[in-house]
Amino acid sequence: MPRPIHALIDLSALKHNLSIVRKHTQNARIMAVIKANAYGHGLLSTAHALRAADAFAVLELDAAVRLREAGVYQPILLLEGFFSAADLTVIKQYHLSTVIHHQEQLAMLFTAKQKNKINVFLKINTGMNRLGFAPEQGLAVLETLRVNSLISQITLMTHFACADDPFQKDEVNQQLSDFFTVFRKHHLPCSLANSAAILRYPETHADWVRPGIMLYGASPLIDKTAAELGLRPVMTVSSKIIAIQHLTTRDKVGYGGQFQAEQPMRIGVVACGYADGYPRHAPTGTPVLVNGQRTRIVGRISMDMLTVDLTKIQNANIGSPVILWGNKLPIEEVAKSAGTISYELFCALSSRVKILTVTNENQ
Repeated sequence: MPRPIHALIDLSALKHNLSIVRKHTQNARIMAVIKANAYGHGLLSTAHALRAADAFAVLELDAAVRLREAGVYQPILLLEGFFSAADLTVIKQYHLSTVIHHQEQLAMLFTAKQKNKINVFLKINTGMNRLGFAPEQGLAVLETLRVNSLISQITLMTHFACADDPFQKDEVNQQLSDFFTVFRKHHLPCSLANSAAILRYPETHADWVRPGIMLYGASPLIDKTAAELGLRPVMTVSSKIIAIQHLTTRDKVGYGGQFQAEQPMRIGVVACGYADGYPRHAPTGTPVLVNGQRTRIVGRISMDMLTVDLTKIQNANIGSPVILWGNKLPIEEVAKSAGTISYELFCALSSRVKILTVTNENQ
């Protein structure tokens, strides 16, 4: 019998969350971000569930190739672009689009000897200070791209640093102003809005929006839950109780004895640890569901196991189901308790955790 931990991926929830994006962005096309193995949800199954999207975005060239070879026909954008001139051959072969964000990429484009044209997204750095050209520099790059016979469609893009925070509206407005002050007169397609901007700043929607985390049923906003936004959790990570211990007062639990019982307790041992992707730094008190009832983690997370308080949980025995995050236990709540974000929990899910897909249209 296999180890009981698994991740259940609800494909109907993906479709539902895409409909929420569509509801907010009726006049923009949707580029679904499925990088990092679709945030740990499975690249191909996620793309299939999101086939109503207008385009897809990934980082990895091999992921883009897998999508094409699986029959995905929509535009596919490489969010970090290409890393060598040899990549351009693959980009052309598979009809991919690419981000351009530094001068070396521009130089490689000019030395390429291919005949077929490619579509590019010109990345403008308006304050995130990761990738992209400063606006005035980007203006010069735009003129360079326009005279390159290899380039077909040019789309302008930027990325917001603070759209998730309701108290950072001035930062978003400043980035938007810096972008349009330079590029408004060029009348090119634009892609600006991530998940947070889609929900909070409709003025940023432009021609293309790039939803990521909201597609997977987690809130991109620090002041709104996924449920408040109408989003449904896609991933539910579940396991089972595999052992039970009975503690007396002052007994300790786990490595380092970080938790000490203040009274007699029942402790359940769960088949899930940091080697499965559960955060080792999750403290005592991090929420978990056992038999559908809320309780807490106690003690330090081990490589393969964690321990939970069963003292007040009815009918908890070996084999009782445990939900680590997902259905009825929002991932944002677990992430906050563990001092991290939902993105990290999704992406850290280990390959040894079996992924099961379902379509639950009744929810």
